[in-house]
Amino acid sequence: MAMTRTIQDASTETGVSRDTLRYYEKIGILPGIARSDSGHRRFSDDDMGWIKLVQCLRATGMPIEDLHAYAELMQQGDSTAGERLRILHDHRRRIKEDMAELATALELVERKITGYDEVLARGLNVEPPDHRPTPRRVHIRAAG
Repeated sequence: MAMTRTIQDASTETGVSRDTLRYYEKIGILPGIARSDSGHRRFSDDDMGWIKLVQCLRATGMPIEDLHAYAELMQQGDSTAGERLRILHDHRRRIKEDMAELATALELVERKITGYDEVLARGLNVEPPDHRPTPRRVHIRAAG
């Protein structure tokens, strides 16, 4: 018999919150989640694999709309393989564009670090600024 998990166990194993798992099921990204006799969700090994793919696609910036379309196409079977492949090709292109932007940003940060290393190696006493700006998180825009 295949192993199933409660929503809490699935959440703990994947790191995806229970609320997010419920939301994904509600909008059709996690279709066909089985229920126990008491109505509680039961996540199979296949469901867990799908959740991990969803995590990967979301972490790499796939929009919910594309993920939803991909999930719907998956349910329709092999006849939609071409459409699913197109979605993945488009996503790969966006990832590569984002990686190029990050590589450019990394080069700039590396140059700045090298410059500061050189200043410190010369023995100059560089005082830190009195005020540190609040760190900002850089968001890479998703193309498309």
